[in-house]
Amino acid sequence: MSPTFHALSIRNYRIYAAGALVSNVGTWMQRVAQDWLVLQLTHNGTALGITTGLQFLPALLFSPIAGVVADRFPKRTVLRCTQLFMAASSAVLAVLAVTGVAQVWHVYVLAFVFGIGTAFDAPARQSFVVEMVGQDDLANAVGLNSASFNSARIIGPAVAGFLIAAFGSGVEATGWVIGLNALSYLAVFSSLTLLDGSKLQPSPVRPRGRGAVREGVAYVRSRPDLVLVLTCVFFVGTFGMNFQMTSALMATEVYHVGAGQYGALGTFMAIGSLTGALLAARRARPRALLVVVAGSVFGVLEIVSGLMPTYVSFAAVLPLVGLASLTMVTSANAMIQLTTSPVMRGRVSALYLMIFMGGTPAGAPIIGWIGEAFGARWTLIGGGIASILGIAAAAAYYLRHQDQSREHWRRTALDLRLRQRTAIP
Repeated sequence: MSPTFHALSIRNYRIYAAGALVSNVGTWMQRVAQDWLVLQLTHNGTALGITTGLQFLPALLFSPIAGVVADRFPKRTVLRCTQLFMAASSAVLAVLAVTGVAQVWHVYVLAFVFGIGTAFDAPARQSFVVEMVGQDDLANAVGLNSASFNSARIIGPAVAGFLIAAFGSGVEATGWVIGLNALSYLAVFSSLTLLDGSKLQPSPVRPRGRGAVREGVAYVRSRPDLVLVLTCVFFVGTFGMNFQMTSALMATEVYHVGAGQYGALGTFMAIGSLTGALLAARRARPRALLVVVAGSVFGVLEIVSGLMPTYVSFAAVLPLVGLASLTMVTSANAMIQLTTSPVMRGRVSALYLMIFMGGTPAGAPIIGWIGEAFGARWTLIGGGIASILGIAAAAAYYLRHQDQSREHWRRTALDLRLRQRTAIP
């Protein structure tokens, strides 16, 4: 089998990946439908930013606890529970929209509730991969997971845009699309049930006790390379990767296109993201330098996309934006999974997700306000500038720390030599 797809030779991973692909398509369909629902109800960019922020706020509030849960309980059991929880929250929003009684505060509340399920699902899902494929195929599986997510990102928005338009482009139309996402979670639940438990490689379970979150934070602080990667991810995730909102604002306020063309924007970006994921699947050992370079390139490309004069030129740049963003995210994720102690993997994954997704509640409303005050283009230009400046600051801090570390070891070595010389009679 090709090295790009080697993890698929493992039966358990094939079953899991099939269910995840179905669910990922549904997730992207709901993202498009939910954003369109908010715009139909409010015609307001700030409301869209608030919705996005509320959906990601639980990642900031609950990720440390979710990481402890992922290390404390069997990850397969945790994932079953989260799938049912997210399906229920999607179903409620779907019913409200289909019946025509949905109000923007309903979307706010259910976006937050859905985010709680995501917050507990993500660290368990991230750290469950190694239990299916082992260390040797982990980097490949992480890349294939991203490829699955971005394949769905090509399919989901296009299907959602088509269905919303077909059902009249109104509030009720979005409800039918969100309802399909609620059903898609049954695919993951079924795949988890079909896995062969005897072929899994469970990570050590942390015993009960206090201080689990502090242990995770202390572990990350002791690793300058992880601090660098997490800082880069924070700035890009908080200010740069607000594509749900920025694409919706560019589509409606700058290019004045409908639901179908808006959904196509996600597909164009996903083409580049899928390419980046497949390239990442071939890399055995991603490095921190790749995270820094890819994040910087992403910031530049995001600025360029915000300057594009037409819908066609904007859509043409999006695959490059997707390639750069996915390269950064996948490299960061794979590095964390491969270099983290197994007993700490759930908590470190949770910290990564807290920083990556948890920054959105702060960044999305700010970017949404910038769009209202200065125009939709500045949601992209401002996000790109903030990403570049944040990565530059993180790299400067890391290099300074490395210089201090080298100086410390140089002085230690000199001191040891002096002691050895003075000890000679």
